[in-house]
Amino acid sequence: MQVCRVCAAQSADGKAFCEECGSPLAAACRSCGSPTTAGKRFCGDCGAALIASAAEVSLNALDTDPVVAARAPSAERRVCSVLFCDLVGFTPLSEARDPEEVRELLSRYFEVARTVIGRYGGVVEKFIGDAVMAVWGTPAATEEDAERAVRASLELIDAVAQLGRDAGAEGLAARAGVVTGPVAVTVGAAGEGMVAGDAVNTAARVQAAAEPGAVLVDEGTRKVAEVAVGFIAAGEHDLKGKAAPMPLWQATRVVAGAAGSQRIDGLEAGLVGRDAELRLVKELFHACVERRTPRLVSVTGAAGVGKSRLGWEFRKYIDGLLVTVWWHQGRCLSYGDGVAFWALAEMVRQRFQIAEEDPSTVAADKLVTGLERWLPNPDERDYVGPRLAQLLGVDYGKATSLLGREELFAGWRLFFERLAATGPVVMVVEDLQYADAGLLDFLEHLLDWARDVPIFVLTLARPELESRRSGWGTGRRNSTALTFDRLDDAAMAALLDALVPGMPTAAKTAIAARAEGIPLYAVETVRMLIDRDIVQPIDGVYRLVGDVGELAVPATLQSLLAARLDTLEPAERRLVADAAVLGGTFPAEALVAVSEQPEPQIRRTLAELVRREVLGVRADPLSPQRGQYAFVQTMFRQVAYDTLSRRERKARHLAVADHLQSTFADAGEEVAEVIAAHLIDALAAVPDDPDVADLRERAVNMLTRAGDRAERTGAPTTAAKAYTTAAGLLDRTGTPDTELAAAALHERAGVATSTVGDFPAAVEHYRKAAEAYRRHGRVRDAARADTSVGASLRRQGRLEEARVQIVGALEILQRDPDADTVAALAEKATLEAFAGNAEEA
Repeated sequence: MQVCRVCAAQSADGKAFCEECGSPLAAACRSCGSPTTAGKRFCGDCGAALIASAAEVSLNALDTDPVVAARAPSAERRVCSVLFCDLVGFTPLSEARDPEEVRELLSRYFEVARTVIGRYGGVVEKFIGDAVMAVWGTPAATEEDAERAVRASLELIDAVAQLGRDAGAEGLAARAGVVTGPVAVTVGAAGEGMVAGDAVNTAARVQAAAEPGAVLVDEGTRKVAEVAVGFIAAGEHDLKGKAAPMPLWQATRVVAGAAGSQRIDGLEAGLVGRDAELRLVKELFHACVERRTPRLVSVTGAAGVGKSRLGWEFRKYIDGLLVTVWWHQGRCLSYGDGVAFWALAEMVRQRFQIAEEDPSTVAADKLVTGLERWLPNPDERDYVGPRLAQLLGVDYGKATSLLGREELFAGWRLFFERLAATGPVVMVVEDLQYADAGLLDFLEHLLDWARDVPIFVLTLARPELESRRSGWGTGRRNSTALTFDRLDDAAMAALLDALVPGMPTAAKTAIAARAEGIPLYAVETVRMLIDRDIVQPIDGVYRLVGDVGELAVPATLQSLLAARLDTLEPAERRLVADAAVLGGTFPAEALVAVSEQPEPQIRRTLAELVRREVLGVRADPLSPQRGQYAFVQTMFRQVAYDTLSRRERKARHLAVADHLQSTFADAGEEVAEVIAAHLIDALAAVPDDPDVADLRERAVNMLTRAGDRAERTGAPTTAAKAYTTAAGLLDRTGTPDTELAAAALHERAGVATSTVGDFPAAVEHYRKAAEAYRRHGRVRDAARADTSVGASLRRQGRLEEARVQIVGALEILQRDPDADTVAALAEKATLEAFAGNAEEA
C-alpha cells in the first residue's frame, strides 16, 4: 500500500494519485527529490518526513475513529506558485564563525524571509536548513500570485545581500526558483505538508540551477508575471527527475505596477547606484505602517540624478504589495512662484477621480460621492467638505464663508487621517523646489498634528529648495533627509551595460566622462543612438547594431538633448516646440488649440514622438491627468522651448493663455497664475508691440484673481507675491489710474505679508500705497495706509515710529469719521496699551 503525503490515506500500489484527495503519489522526496519507497516514513537521502506529521500521528485513529476522521484536514487541487530560496556561501561562513553568531545570522535570515514573503501575500510552508519554501495561491488565490512570488523572490535576493553586508559577510547571497502549477493543498493546514505535487519538487530543482543572486522561473510563471517583471532567457536545463530539458527564464527586475499597470515599454534600465536609498525608503514606509505614525522622507539632488526614478521604483514596489495602500502623487508647477497648493489639489482630485477637464458641477458631485465613501460620519463630512471644495475651487452646495488657513489645514488633515485609518496613505510630491510656502506649511502641519495613522510623505526636490525652506526634511524625529550625489564611474558603467549590453568600452568611457555622474545623460545618449539606428531593440533588449566608431558625445546634457531634437523631422520639431510652451504635461486637445498644424497630423506626430520616447502618455487610472502627454525628460522641454523665436514664443503663449481661460471653470480661476505667467512671458518676448497695454491689463487681472484664490486657500505668501507682481506691472506705466490700482494691490500685499508675520515687508507695501495715494490727492486713502504702517511697526516693537504714523493718520480721518477712523482709533488704543499708557489707551 502507498501512503498519501497530503491526507495520509492509503492507496493501492501502482496508483499514480491518491484515491481520497487526488494528490500525486509520485515516489520522490519533497525536499531533495530523491526516489523513495512506498509506505516509508522518512527519506533515506535527506531524512525529511515523507508523511505530514499531524497525519502520521493519527493514522490508526483515522481507521477506527469516525469523529477524528471527520475533523481531519481535507485536500483540494489548486494552481499555486511555489518559491524555493536558499543561501549560497553559508556553509563556509558557518564553519568560520562562532555557532552563536551563525544561529543569530540564520534567525535574522528567517525573519527577513518571513517579512518579505508576507508583504507580498505568500505563506511560508517550511524552512529546511538554510532554505525556505513559500506558496502563493492558498488559502485564497489572486490573479497576481505568480507575479507576487517573483517580486518577493527579487526582494528576498536583495535583502539577503544586504544582510550579508550588515553582518560583515560580503560573500553571502541567495538564489531562488519559482514554479507555477497544480498542487494538492491540505485545506486548513499550515506549515510543512500544506502543499505537495510536482510543482514543489520542480521549484526546488529550479532553485538549485540558479546562480547566486539570481531568480529562475519556469515558463508558466514567466507567462503570467512578464506583464510586470522583466525576464531574460536562461536556456534549457537538465533538472533531476525531469525526462526532458526544461526552459527557464531569469527574472531581472520589476518593470510595472501590479498586473502590468503603467508599464513602460521603452528604454529603461534597472535602478543603479541607489539600491541602499530605495531599500531605506521601503523600510521607513513599513516602519510608518507598523508604528502608525506619520513619516517624511525628503530626497534632494541635481536635475537628472535619479530622484524621479526612485519615486517610480517605490511606486512599483507599493503596487505589488498585498496590503491596500492609498497612493497619491502631485507635482509642483514651475510657473511664477508656485500655484497655491497645486500638488495637494492634484492628490485630492486623484482620490475623488476628478479630471482636470471636469466642469465644476461634475467635480462637486464626485466630491460629495467620495466623501460619503471615505467619511461615513455626517458631521465630519460637513466639516471636511467645504474645506476640500475651497482647495479645489468648486461649489460644495452649502453656504459657507471663506475659511481661514488653520481651518483649511485642519479639514484637509482630517480627510487624510480618516483615509489612513482604512489603509496606509502615501503622498509623493515632485519638484518640491517649486512649491508655494503654503504647501510646505501644510505638509509640516500634517506631520506634526496627525496622530496614530500611517501617512508616508515622500518629497523630491532639487537643491534650490534649501533657499526657500532651509532644513526641510531635518530636525524632526519623524523625518529623514536623503541627498543624491552623482554616480561614480563604476555605477555609470553598470548603467550603460544595463541599457545596451555589449557597448564598447571606449564608448562607455566617453559617455561616462561627459556625464559627470548624471544618469540622465547616459540614458539620453543611448536614446540619441536609437534615433540614429545605431542601437535597436532585439527580442526585448536594446543591442548595438551599428558601428559606433569615434562616437561624438556632446559636451553637455543640453547640447545632447539639442542633438536629439535635430534628429526629428521639421513637423515633429515644431510640434515639440508647441508642446514645450504648454508645460510638462498637456492634453492633445490643448496642443491642437495651440499648434497651427491640422489635428489629424498632430495625432500622427504625437504617436511618433511617443514611439521615439520624446513624449510619454500618463497611464495612471486614478490620475486627473490620465491620457495626457508628458515630456519624458523635463529638460528636453526647455531645450525645445529655446529654439522658438521671440515672436513665436509670444504667439504660442497667448494661444495657451486663451485655451486655458476657455477650458477651465470660471474663466480659468483655478489656473489664474498659470495664465498670468503665459501672458507675462508673451509681454517679455516682444515688449514693444502695440498690444502691450492690453496684455498688461489681462496679466494684472489674472494675477489679482490668483492672489484672491491663494488667500481663500490659506496661502498668503503666494497671494502676496501675486499682488506684488501685478503691482509691479502697473508701476511701470506711470498713469494716475494704473498707479492708484497698484497702490490698492500693495495694500492687499501688505495684508497678506502681515498674515505670515513678515511685518518689514508689510511696512514697505503700505508705504508704497500711501505715497501713491498722496501723489494723486487721495489723502484719506493715504491715511488708511499710514494706519496699517503704524500697526506693522507696532508689531515689530517700534512703538514711537508707530505712534507718529497713527497720530498723523487720525488728524485726517477724524475730520470726517468713518470705518477707517474707527480702525485707526482701535490701533491707537492697542499701541498705548502695549506702551503701558493705560489712560491714553
